[in-house]
Amino acid sequence: MKKIRVQFLLFVYDKTQKLYRKYFKKKKRQWEFTEKQLLEFQEDSLGRKLGEFYKKHGFSMIPKMENHDVHHLITGCGTNFEDEIAMQFLLLGNGKLNAHLLAAIVLGSIILPEYYKIYIKAYKKGQSMRPFYHWDFEALLWQNFEHMKNFIQQKNIEVHF
Repeated sequence: MKKIRVQFLLFVYDKTQKLYRKYFKKKKRQWEFTEKQLLEFQEDSLGRKLGEFYKKHGFSMIPKMENHDVHHLITGCGTNFEDEIAMQFLLLGNGKLNAHLLAAIVLGSIILPEYYKIYIKAYKKGQSMRPFYHWDFEALLWQNFEHMKNFIQQKNIEVHF
């Protein structure tokens, strides 16, 4: 039964994400890098980690949605459907608010209610993190990934002078 519910959610996501990109991401441009170019970044950089993420999961970059994949890396949220819903809860907790996010949360909560405790935990995690949902991660691809992640998660980081 869960398989059918997830297939339905995947169908809805596939149809709505194209509309979301067209109408809500009009002014946003796609990144100037390919998955292959990301793998050429310095080993500890965000760019390299993102390239490795794409390679590991067999994913391709979706134009204008690249930040979404960075969100997976920073938050540690997986890529199965309940994790995708949890990440939307985390982003809501972090301050992001739009129609697509709310629709994913409502639909995900109704169709996969057995993960509600995970969703609430993700929301609280998002509240505890520095707001990052609006960052332009393309400009930060050269940055040290662990330092950036620790900063967002408000962990103490070493500063070298």
